Amino acid sequence: MTARATSRLVLLTALALLLLLAPEAVLIVFAGILLAVFLRSGGHWIGKRLSLSDGAGVGLFLLCILIGFVAFGIAIAPAIGEQVDELGRRLPEAFRKFREEVGESYWGAQMLHRLSPEQLASSGGGAAAMTAVSSTFGALGNVVVILFIGLYGALDPAVYRRGVIRLLAPPLRAQADQALREAGGALGNWLSAQLISMSVVGVLTALALWFAGVPLAFALGLLAGLLAFIPNIGPVLALLPALLLALPDGTDTLLVVLAIYLGVQALESYLVTPIIQQEKVALPPALVIAVQLLFGALFGLLGLALATPITAAAMTLLEHSYLRHYLERDERPA
Repeated sequence: MTARATSRLVLLTALALLLLLAPEAVLIVFAGILLAVFLRSGGHWIGKRLSLSDGAGVGLFLLCILIGFVAFGIAIAPAIGEQVDELGRRLPEAFRKFREEVGESYWGAQMLHRLSPEQLASSGGGAAAMTAVSSTFGALGNVVVILFIGLYGALDPAVYRRGVIRLLAPPLRAQADQALREAGGALGNWLSAQLISMSVVGVLTALALWFAGVPLAFALGLLAGLLAFIPNIGPVLALLPALLLALPDGTDTLLVVLAIYLGVQALESYLVTPIIQQEKVALPPALVIAVQLLFGALFGLLGLALATPITAAAMTLLEHSYLRHYLERDERPA
């Protein structure tokens, strides 16, 4: 076996073992890489316009983020915080009323019984859902690890990229370096497009709900914007709390809320996203949904949240290292 084949086999075997033995750790590291790409992209953008180094740009970008959080906390957070607290208090009561109404029918009672926590736990369905969020360090420890990986990766990504490249045979290193750079670019493009979509969804949802007189409009808009990070499935998850809160107010309010969410989602899907993705990465929707379902079943909530950026990076690496430099090269005439 050649050095090229051996190095590829060793690298793929190590990755497969990590995914098998410690999938939570792999996902947390990837989340840190995604944060590093975000910070590096913002720092590069600032540094290019102010004639600064990328490292100085990252520091200035972090300062801007900190100032933005402080300004948000002073100006807006108190009002939204009250709505978020009220949302947390009202959702359990709304869900209880929903269970009571649905449980009046035979089929509804059977469905609620099958979806009860006791049934999910006994069938093993709860184990997969908790895997990705119950690591050794806990949720807070995971956040700290992600922050440190993102910060160190943003300040000096070259040293980590060189470390990965050195695991490959010398003839493959230039190709691997280009593939990693392209994958990082794909992640940056996807992330910038997704942040724009999240902002549009959150603002439009909050304004439409507020204009329609729906209570807790800004808390629901914030939730819709955050969950828009998960394409396809996120909007459905954001709709459920709004429908639960609108249910006691009658059919008219329920239809208004449903129309608002469907309208915002249609606007985002057919106008905002196509415009953004003209110069950004575009992923096949069916492939994204399939990967989301797979990662959600295998790795839980964190896998579901990271399924789309993982797909974007994997497609870029596959295109560069396998399709372009292996299959298509073999099809060229000698």
